Amino acid sequence: MFDTSDVDVFFALDVGKTAHHGRGLTPAGKKVFDKQLPNCEPKLRAVFDQLTAKFGTVLLIVDQPASIGALPITVARDAGCKVAYLPRLAMRRIADLYPGEAKTDAKDAVVIADAARTMPHTLRSLELADEITAELTVLVGFDQDLAAEATRTSNRIRGLLTQFPPQPRTRPRAPAQPPGRHLAPRTLRIAGRPAKGQPPRARRGDPAQGSPDGEAADRRGPRRPRRADCDRPRTGTLDDVIPSLARSLGAVHDQRRALEAQISELLDAHPLSPVLTSIPGVAARAAPVLLGTVGDGTSFPSAAHLASYAGLAPTTKSSGTSIHGEHAPRGGNRQLKRAMFLSAFAALHDPVSRIYYDKCRARGKTHTQALLRLARHCISVLFAMLRDGTFYEHRTPRLA
Repeated sequence: MFDTSDVDVFFALDVGKTAHHGRGLTPAGKKVFDKQLPNCEPKLRAVFDQLTAKFGTVLLIVDQPASIGALPITVARDAGCKVAYLPRLAMRRIADLYPGEAKTDAKDAVVIADAARTMPHTLRSLELADEITAELTVLVGFDQDLAAEATRTSNRIRGLLTQFPPQPRTRPRAPAQPPGRHLAPRTLRIAGRPAKGQPPRARRGDPAQGSPDGEAADRRGPRRPRRADCDRPRTGTLDDVIPSLARSLGAVHDQRRALEAQISELLDAHPLSPVLTSIPGVAARAAPVLLGTVGDGTSFPSAAHLASYAGLAPTTKSSGTSIHGEHAPRGGNRQLKRAMFLSAFAALHDPVSRIYYDKCRARGKTHTQALLRLARHCISVLFAMLRDGTFYEHRTPRLA
């Protein structure tokens, strides 16, 4: 929860490309500022200095912390103001509580200011990250883009390979081939020709099928091509496209390997790296996400708040006599939730984590539910380690 106990003015900005609309409210709800500001540093600095000198502590709240909202945040920090942002989805849900269907910059600024004043739990902190964490955040984002590109290219190759008809009969036991040897349908067809001495399977419409002299085939006439056969691309086209896609996929994997080495090198230079990587399942790709989203853990008063921020705190759904039990919420920080889930999956080799997972499965939980429980347990361990500055202690698992 964002601490607003010492705030004297809640100054909300509905940011834009050329101008921002500002709205200032006191903790009691009194309006102290309501007009449009140009997107230039001198004007913004003059407003922040004026509000700070007249009222005291100013909290700047924006709905877009990046791109067009970067300049007001930077100027506010330099002027000694606190900064926070209201997630766009939360803002639109809160805006539905206000009368009227109009959407204007002035109304959006009113919604942001009122939400910051009355519902501080909806705000997110915008703390300055150190240089290593900022570089790791950029590299991790690039690595995620490369992973998405690799998945897209793999699915494209798989889809193309299913568009040409296979050979009627393949070898019963083909020897194992090195990956990437058969990159085109033509080479796949050659590799899948019938073994010597085995007759090919008779196909429908073949003159050899039916009577020995082929009278049945003659009566039926030539087989009409199916629509699916007409829609299939020619094999020669696939021979050109699939090898090109395979080379692109190999280049993406090479980039990811080089990027992983660069991330590991930066991660070793961070003081919190030994603490995070001592947790089972946390490696070079999960630790930077934890550094960028959790930091040193001082922004969260308890492990429950951190679990709620990660979207791992179970929520109860009940109405009258209908109780649907506890379910994982759909919200939360998606990057942190994904990193903790994958770390929990990788931590199954740890004896203590495996016993906790098996206990959840024994109580009737599915594989995904048990991993979510394990990820929630890892959140508590992570918070305690960051709070005390200690490393993970490997203990002997208790079976009972």
